[in-house]
Amino acid sequence: MADVPLIGAAVAPDLHVMTYNIRRRIPHLDPRSPDVWAHRKFLLRRMLAAECPTLLGIQEGLLDQVLFVAQCLGPSYRWIGQGRNADRRGERCVIFYDTRRLDLTAWNQLALSDTPGVPGSRSWGNLIPRTAVSARFTDLATGSSLHAVNTHLDHLSAASRMRSARMLAQLALSTGVPTIVMGDANSGVHSKPYRELTLGGELADAWVAADRRLTPAWGTFSNYRRPARDGRRIDWMLVSRDIDVRAVGINGARFGGSAASDHEAVQALVRLREGATAGASAD
Repeated sequence: MADVPLIGAAVAPDLHVMTYNIRRRIPHLDPRSPDVWAHRKFLLRRMLAAECPTLLGIQEGLLDQVLFVAQCLGPSYRWIGQGRNADRRGERCVIFYDTRRLDLTAWNQLALSDTPGVPGSRSWGNLIPRTAVSARFTDLATGSSLHAVNTHLDHLSAASRMRSARMLAQLALSTGVPTIVMGDANSGVHSKPYRELTLGGELADAWVAADRRLTPAWGTFSNYRRPARDGRRIDWMLVSRDIDVRAVGINGARFGGSAASDHEAVQALVRLREGATAGASAD
């Protein structure tokens, strides 16, 4: 049954982390298209109701879609993230977090460019702005600190993906606390950006590092078709050395044969190693 969770609500000290490109709302589609947001938003609601992630990073969310996800998750969740354009409108990468477990201590949004503090800036060949949202949390159950980064790399420019990967690697290692980097990388696991982020072993692919894999190695871009074993895994979750990945899965849930997005969600049950950064101060 599709409503049976892949992971479901986590019990402390574990955290359920999920990254999901929910596919932006496209106007003027054929009503029979599987891409119609008015239909698939209710499939997304069913998935989120079953999974109850502690931490959720979404990509391609327009404001009305972000507000819908917030409604689906319920009143204990908050979210951070602004539009990628200079006026802070447009698509956004958003981090949702369950305030019953995580206390937000600091966050910022960076442009993936030579001028990361300038909203809407572009530098490396991407035609549209690309962003990363970086957040620090305290786990209310354990007192440990957590750094989370959510991003969406460019779909056309290989140079932009590579330069973005270098920037994200530096960002991930800048805090000295357990870190999760998640998002739509628009790159497979044999790509140069993947090697840039995992080189040296400071960050590990959650799929590789997991104690258990709950699903086959589905490709994460199905374009509303059935999940495929031979598809590329372009949505990643990377973790620092002080995070144990107890279980991981690629959620290929279908509801009456229909998918909530053209991507599959990547989910992991993680645990911060005891004493890694308990009581660490925010930047």
